[in-house]
Amino acid sequence: MKKTKIGLFGIGLDTYWPQFEGLLGRLQGYQARIAERLIGEGLEVVDAGMVDSPEKAGAAASLFRREEVELIFLYVSTYALSSTVLPVVQRARVPVVVLNLQPVPQLDYEAFNAIGDRGVMTGIWLEHCQSCSAPEIACVFNRAGIPYHLVTGYLGQESVWQEIRDWADAAKVMAGMRENRVGVLGHYYCGMLDVYSDMTQQSAVFGNHFELVELCALHKLREEVTPDRVQAKIRQFGEEFKVSPECNAAELARAAKTSCALDALVERHRLGSLAYYYESEEGLPYRDIATSVIAGNTLLTGHHVPVAGECEVKNVQAMKIMDLFGAGGSFSEFYLADFKDDVVLLGHDGPAHFSIAEGSVGLVPVPVYHGKPGQGLSIQMTVKHGPVTLLSVVQAAGGKLFLLTAQGEAVPGPVLQIGNTNSRYKFSLGAADFMNAWSKAGPAHHCAIGVGHIAEKIAKLAALLNIECRRVC
Repeated sequence: MKKTKIGLFGIGLDTYWPQFEGLLGRLQGYQARIAERLIGEGLEVVDAGMVDSPEKAGAAASLFRREEVELIFLYVSTYALSSTVLPVVQRARVPVVVLNLQPVPQLDYEAFNAIGDRGVMTGIWLEHCQSCSAPEIACVFNRAGIPYHLVTGYLGQESVWQEIRDWADAAKVMAGMRENRVGVLGHYYCGMLDVYSDMTQQSAVFGNHFELVELCALHKLREEVTPDRVQAKIRQFGEEFKVSPECNAAELARAAKTSCALDALVERHRLGSLAYYYESEEGLPYRDIATSVIAGNTLLTGHHVPVAGECEVKNVQAMKIMDLFGAGGSFSEFYLADFKDDVVLLGHDGPAHFSIAEGSVGLVPVPVYHGKPGQGLSIQMTVKHGPVTLLSVVQAAGGKLFLLTAQGEAVPGPVLQIGNTNSRYKFSLGAADFMNAWSKAGPAHHCAIGVGHIAEKIAKLAALLNIECRRVC
């Protein structure tokens, strides 16, 4: 997998180096520790070294632009003039995170004051005076209209490194979304006004490409599927799903054939996600496709090509974000509320992210696709019990996009055994207040559900994209 490129540079004041012996070397050593740790996180680090003059600032900016870094970490090693900072960020034109990190949590005052040599002592103080530059940098960035983010603490502080990891993860997801090719197959579910999307605005925010795919192309690929490929796909169903004995051979073969065609479609168009919906007329070949896609789309979703039904473009973007964060991202909507147990059930009859399932993932027949034509195979699963995060990409009244998140817990208990994904979720607000708060934020009725509490990571992604992130709980 391609590594995310992160820029790193330290700042200092060149006037200090001849005044305080060894200061520059010690500061460079701290910067090397930061670079080593970032590399250990799986990042490709483009290190511009110590920037202590306007000339070096220009060289650092050129390096970062040439290497196409996604994000810059600016390490405040000691006091530095803001004139050595502003040119780097202005010219590099990528998000910047200021690392205001001291070497230690507390200076040993007694040992420090016992040194006695005020020149030596001043050099040691300058080694620990990172905070001196933080207000100056912030002031200049504010006046220049440059977005920035600040991390304050000390080098060995694990909470600081968790925050840095979150920023790095957000940069990875930002890059992944920009490189994503989103397939759009078919059309919207007619009348779902909340689902309709502005694809231009989506591309403007996330940078992705939309590939409008013809259903006849999928049909042609399906007609080319050989019997041996169908049998191989049925074996894959058996390996990745718990196939119900109620599934008859004809339905398994039908779903397997469509799944093979979907794989070929994804490969042909280099898709990283897909939004789809189609109904067709009774007795026509496209109806056969439309009623046999769930198993194949679920396989794709679980293997990092998220698929959203009802042509929910906004939600497939949310699913892709969750998948890039490694959290899954299952296609969901509100099913019902259990006010006695104070939980909300969410699920869907369409694609599920089976890699985040609690227990087995059932492939079962359903006699009718509610609200849709036909019958066929579907997925019965629940999301892994434990912490979860909900995400929706929301288009507001003015057309702008924002991210909506909520954190909760997937909890055990009875679910609906109707051949759909559905799980029980508990939220700190309680079921009723959560449903009110989430709904009033204005998302479409679908959302993506992933495992783990990652609302802070999502908020950082929104900050890098320069859009709003609202959190319900």
